[in-house]
Amino acid sequence: MTDRTGFYRTVFVVGAAYDMILGAVFFLAWRPIFDTLGVPHPETTAFLHIAAAYIFGQGLSYWYVSRNIIRNVDMVRVGIVYKVIYVGLAAYYLAIGQMLHPVFTWFAVFDLAFLLLFIACLRWAGSPEAQPASA
Repeated sequence: MTDRTGFYRTVFVVGAAYDMILGAVFFLAWRPIFDTLGVPHPETTAFLHIAAAYIFGQGLSYWYVSRNIIRNVDMVRVGIVYKVIYVGLAAYYLAIGQMLHPVFTWFAVFDLAFLLLFIACLRWAGSPEAQPASA
């Protein structure tokens, strides 16, 4: 295992924990979170539960990536897409003044950091350094 392998494993373990905890907390405790933030409750919780479940599932995929980055490199690509979508939408809603609360902007900042790390990992994964040694 190279130093970079260990580094990227740590990135994906942290990413997994971040998204799984975030997804679980918003799934189970969105009401007190919204109350604390002063965000009005939606008419239905369906979109919140669906989004939270997707975030949790994406976190689970990062945990799988951490176990074997090269074998699971396509999940890194999917993670990049997810991060681009959230960061892009957050930037849009921030720009038009419709961001629910500044905390969601902070989530976008964290996701931007993960996005950049995931892109770096994808580039590394395609390099000869990352390939398993031939027997």
